[in-house]
Amino acid sequence: MNVVEAGRVPVIVMGQGATALGILRAVAMAGIPAYVACPPDDLTTRSRWYRPVPGAPWDGRPGPAAEDALRATPLKRAVLIAGADDIALWLPSLPSDLQERFPVSTAGHAVQALLQDKAAFARHVEHLGIPHPRTFHLGSLAEVDAVPMESLERVFIKPVNSQRFSDVVGAKGVWVHTRDELRDTWARLHAQGFSLMAQEYIPGPATEHFFVDGFRDASGAYPGLFVRQRMRMSPPDFGNSSCSCSVPLDRTEEAVGQVRRLLDDVGYRGIFSAEFKRDPRDGQFRIIEVNTRAWTYVEFAARHGVNVCEMAWSDALGEPVRAVSRSYPTGKLCVDLYHDLSSVGRAQTSGIGTAMRVAMQWARADLHVFRWNDPRPALHMLGPLLLRRVTRTRDTAPAAGQGSSA
Repeated sequence: MNVVEAGRVPVIVMGQGATALGILRAVAMAGIPAYVACPPDDLTTRSRWYRPVPGAPWDGRPGPAAEDALRATPLKRAVLIAGADDIALWLPSLPSDLQERFPVSTAGHAVQALLQDKAAFARHVEHLGIPHPRTFHLGSLAEVDAVPMESLERVFIKPVNSQRFSDVVGAKGVWVHTRDELRDTWARLHAQGFSLMAQEYIPGPATEHFFVDGFRDASGAYPGLFVRQRMRMSPPDFGNSSCSCSVPLDRTEEAVGQVRRLLDDVGYRGIFSAEFKRDPRDGQFRIIEVNTRAWTYVEFAARHGVNVCEMAWSDALGEPVRAVSRSYPTGKLCVDLYHDLSSVGRAQTSGIGTAMRVAMQWARADLHVFRWNDPRPALHMLGPLLLRRVTRTRDTAPAAGQGSSA
């Protein structure tokens, strides 16, 4: 028996963690009914708007089990929105019997693969003449030895596809300082089955990172764009933003133009988030990557008028996508409080002045997961995080009588 939502076609959020929670809240802001496919103990399940997809239990992972779950659900129709790379790559290839019932605003599989594969991405942006960090594919020992280490300032190894790498290695990249270290690190990671590349690290602090977030619809229009600047990050080298600030589009006009040129060239459709770093050596915005799905801070953009999840819903259903103002509020902050505590603690500057400045930022910022009208996800996440921090502090503290005598 089909379940029909009153009035509007619902959304099924596929994913987990803060990204899935952000999608769910953005959809709720738009007044669109939603269901979530996520792991059973995910923080999203604590949200006041959470409802599991009716039918057989489903943890949100793509693949044959997901196809079976979609066929079995009593929902008559629903729009699918991806919260992870593997889901975004899977959605364009839904079997034909599911495509009409579960529409998606997405690019084709080949476009998704091009933008997600960092080696193919690097080659394509180089072909287009879009500034990008110097990048070298590491498919063999000969290619490893061909990396011009002597002419590069700082080098790190990163995966061609990052999702599994982060799960296994626990980081987005690994520093290498010498040719021998490059060879040894490549051999170790290559033996674990990773496809790898070496990339020059663009110098400069976290504040040189900018993100052009937005939506490109089926007609090729950009009904919503939102730019944020990274203020702090955690961990410091290959981490994620712990504090972000909305900035005007015209402040990053070069970056906005470059991502539009790239997405127009490949015929992209859907939600995206492009990361750039401004190179202090020449002032150019160098593109790092493009996320082809909803990103971790998608709710932050929605709170300030650029709700790309609502746009994806309209576009998937073949409806006109309402363009929003390009003059969204700027100078707005979003803080991942737990990770920002670590970021601030590692900062070289200290003192009461710094503490007061950061405290004032936190007081006026949007908090990443916590919301007064939906507090349970943050409380669910806070307990285990505090326990890990207490355990780590206890395990690294010196035993009695072994402290410093200074």
